[in-house]
Amino acid sequence: MALIHTELCDIVGIKHPILQGGMGPYKTEALASAVANAGALGIISCIGMAATLIPEAAPLDAERLFGSDPPAVILQKSIEAVTKQTRSSRGVFGVNIPVASEFILASKMFVEQTIESCKSDSDTERALRVVVTSAGNPKSWSVLKDEGFIWAHVVPSVYHAKKAEQAGADVIVASGHEGGAHVSWDPVHSMVLVPEVAKAVKTPVVGAGGFCDGATLAAALCMGAVGIQMGTRFIATTESDFEPMWKQAILEREERQTLVGRGLFGPMRFLRNKRAEEIVEQTLEDLPNFFLGEPLDSNEKILDLERTGFNDLMDAKEDTALMFGGEVVGRIQDLPSTAELIESIVREASEVLEKVPNFVIRE
Repeated sequence: MALIHTELCDIVGIKHPILQGGMGPYKTEALASAVANAGALGIISCIGMAATLIPEAAPLDAERLFGSDPPAVILQKSIEAVTKQTRSSRGVFGVNIPVASEFILASKMFVEQTIESCKSDSDTERALRVVVTSAGNPKSWSVLKDEGFIWAHVVPSVYHAKKAEQAGADVIVASGHEGGAHVSWDPVHSMVLVPEVAKAVKTPVVGAGGFCDGATLAAALCMGAVGIQMGTRFIATTESDFEPMWKQAILEREERQTLVGRGLFGPMRFLRNKRAEEIVEQTLEDLPNFFLGEPLDSNEKILDLERTGFNDLMDAKEDTALMFGGEVVGRIQDLPSTAELIESIVREASEVLEKVPNFVIRE
């Protein structure tokens, strides 16, 4: 098998410079395990686990997703499960913890539980090496480094990348506007964002948003990144925790069939269907209030569309299910295993990088 080794591999302790994005509303235990076992960085997603702590924005029947355990226990059990499933391969995984102001109580709880899980089990301490924070201010989270974790923070701009570097992040994930789920209101896409962030900071940069194959991994490396993070592409794999309807929707959509509307922590990119169109319509109707500082929980229409959309997802109602996805859906046409996907990406990237000198005319 071809091999692309970058600084990211050394920092995290992985074979391939590929990160799985943290994707709600699921725990992504199965996907995290599969990605880690394939030599990349698997990620447990925490955002949905806090549903009971944010009842005004939670799915109406959150127990169908997570059971009745408290959020910290849900995370503890997920960490234990992925530790067990990656023990034989000695795969590496991490936890994604949103740190938005609306989520802050859950953020602190999940950080404490992640620390405790590592302290209480030597296998977990070896395998759970990374915490990825996102959707908020990085300033208060350097405690993660003090506890021995590799700390990555997701940013949508050069300004935020500099803030993450000042806070001490080990890795900066520069996430372009074309990505699925949480995005910035500012439509700065990866082709602009990634090279500019890589130039602006000394901290290693990972590209996110629009990356799905070897050509885009090679492009990220050429733009100064040390690896890529993929979300939408990993949903469309055989092992991922997402519904068959969601996976099929990704295969069927073209690049123009996503929409950005208001979500719990700000704008989010959805796969286009009736529910996504309703959220965008409500977003446009309420848009001035978002810039006047009105809290989201005062907008029951948006919240109800989001809540019921998750329930309809679980009930397989395709038109009204809430499904996230990036513009990259237009480049995804198959449903491989995670190992097959990662192997094909690395092989293609190696081939692309080897051929590039032949495209250049030298005088």
